[in-house]
Amino acid sequence: MDGRKSRTLAAFLLLGGVSLGMLLLGTGCQVDVGGQTLPSPYYMKDDVQYFAPGPEFKLAREAAALQQAKAQQMQQAPVR
Repeated sequence: MDGRKSRTLAAFLLLGGVSLGMLLLGTGCQVDVGGQTLPSPYYMKDDVQYFAPGPEFKLAREAAALQQAKAQQMQQAPVR
């Protein structure tokens, strides 16, 4: 290799290394440090996702309707 090719290769490798370093530093991701999860640098710009707590039993209305139907059936059934 002559001097010009080696300088071009060195410049290319340096540029690639710097680009890779900037890419790694510029990405935001969660990181786990000492058992503590730290947020990304962009957590203040993220959209808020809030899901209100619902009933613990997901079929509450269905269960209430079944109980009401059972109670009505018991009232209408003849006693033997």
